Amino acid sequence: MRLLLIHADYIEYEPKEKTKFAEDWEPKKERIEECLVVFTSVEKGDENVVDRAVEEIREVAKKLNVDKIVVYPYAHLSSNLADPDTAVAVLKEIESKLSQDFNVHRAPFGWYKAFKLSCKGHPLSELSRSIVVEEEKEVTQALKAEEKVKSYWFILTPDKELVEVEKFDFTGYENLRKFARYEMEKRRAVDKIPPHVELMKRLEIADYEPASDSGHLRYYPKGRLIKSLLEEFVTLKCIEYGAMEVETPIMYDRSHPTLRRYLERFPARQYIIKGDKREFFLRFAACFGQFLIAHDSVITYKNLPMKLYELTRYSFRKEQRGELVGLRRLRAFTMPDMHTFVRDMEQAKQEFFNQYKLSVEVLKGIGIDPEDYEVAVRVTKDFYEQNKEFIHSLVDILRKPILVEMWDQRFFYFVLKFEFNFVDALEKASALSTVQIDVENAERYDISYVDENGEKKRPLILHCSLSGAIERCMYALLEKAHMNMERGKLPMLPVWLSPTQVRVIPVSERYLDRAIEVANELSRRGIRADVDDRDETLGKKIRDAGREWIPYVAVIGEDEVKGGFLTVTIRAESTLKEQKRVKMSIDELAERVKKECEGKPFKPLPLPMLLSKRPNFR
Repeated sequence: MRLLLIHADYIEYEPKEKTKFAEDWEPKKERIEECLVVFTSVEKGDENVVDRAVEEIREVAKKLNVDKIVVYPYAHLSSNLADPDTAVAVLKEIESKLSQDFNVHRAPFGWYKAFKLSCKGHPLSELSRSIVVEEEKEVTQALKAEEKVKSYWFILTPDKELVEVEKFDFTGYENLRKFARYEMEKRRAVDKIPPHVELMKRLEIADYEPASDSGHLRYYPKGRLIKSLLEEFVTLKCIEYGAMEVETPIMYDRSHPTLRRYLERFPARQYIIKGDKREFFLRFAACFGQFLIAHDSVITYKNLPMKLYELTRYSFRKEQRGELVGLRRLRAFTMPDMHTFVRDMEQAKQEFFNQYKLSVEVLKGIGIDPEDYEVAVRVTKDFYEQNKEFIHSLVDILRKPILVEMWDQRFFYFVLKFEFNFVDALEKASALSTVQIDVENAERYDISYVDENGEKKRPLILHCSLSGAIERCMYALLEKAHMNMERGKLPMLPVWLSPTQVRVIPVSERYLDRAIEVANELSRRGIRADVDDRDETLGKKIRDAGREWIPYVAVIGEDEVKGGFLTVTIRAESTLKEQKRVKMSIDELAERVKKECEGKPFKPLPLPMLLSKRPNFR
């Protein structure tokens, strides 16, 4: 279905001539004022998308604060039209459902009509929507099962007591309350723009790419730097943990029998593309490639646990349009994906426990602390009963209550998983780190290892992303900064991720050469430093550095040159009311910045050092 939505001062129309498909209608001139006009082309299969179309129209009407809607048949928006009977039935159903909330006028179908329209001309006055029939091949059995699954919800307390959610006292655990409500309601659509979207644009990190599909972003130099540093940090953590890095294709044959069966067990919608005589799907994780590598490998008990790792830039999931927003949920994203092959469930549980702890460490290194997220454990009832002591031991790591979702039966390929979920300013939750114990895919992919007796055995497999999608980590950092600002703190990124770590500001052009010398010296020591050489007042330069969240701002004037020091504003120790300024030598400043970034990867400044040389990406 194709929709063109116009916020109008008025629409006038008059049916002039019937076609052979025309509805019975009394032709008369109509005028509707202060309305939303919805030009509508009904396409083949659209009888299945009426509810989604109604929801889109309702959402736009509410944003525009209109109570009158005109449904206007308009075949010229599509070349894939439904038959007339279906089109009329769909239009009538749209009219009926919208009439529950709005004053709805429907123009007649099958008539040539003269019309006049006055569009209001504001940014939301002209919108288009394409409501696509969701092909069966995009919706896996796992997704269908997920819609029907019966979940039982509990809180596992730090005292290892399993309490029904309704009976748990959330006093002191407000964030957990928000997370539990979000999970149990399963309402994923976003009805308001989250704060990080404005921040990612203003800070020149990322923006939507209108020339691509929804959920695909462009990254500016600062955003690419942050993203690449996070990618390198998580990759190094996986390699230090013992993972072997591999690289696999981004597309696979849909008719491959093993892959096809796995597709049906994974709760994700796929991108389907056509090749030479075959259809392919774009990967939504590194599972396919890594499992095929394991299938072709000779593995013995001495190799276990065996870990394969890939940073999948990109993975693709055709997330539903209403759920796509900023960096939080995308259709193309970067996923650090590690798979651990183990000999039995005891080894699986040990790896699960170790990777849980490592995920805490990785998120903390990124700048996301345990108080910033909530833990969810999802488990089948049988596995819980058989491994109760192990599952209860998970609370010992963070000593905080855990949300537990329990199923009567297993719908997916795993029996146990955990997630660390960030709850943002709009009280929406997003999974970051996760580990799953997979009990199916070694059999499905014919993966085996040779035990001490020379016999072939099936391993179990752990799926692990120590951080979750890299873009989602960026979202969490920006949302956290916004929420800190709401609490009266200055927002900032961790110093190791800040595109500019030190900004040097000369008080006048007279001190520009010295400022450049200082910035060059800091750069030689592995610190990203730039110089504000613009023809602006000192006050504006300092304010602009604050708007960019620069961690250290070093001012150079006559006193600093004579005294051989820098006057440095330290953002982390400043407040909205008072700036923390300290006199420091170059050595002291460099040592402080390097100490804050210890153990983290480094990349040089991705922009010209002089601000006057930089383009504006906003």
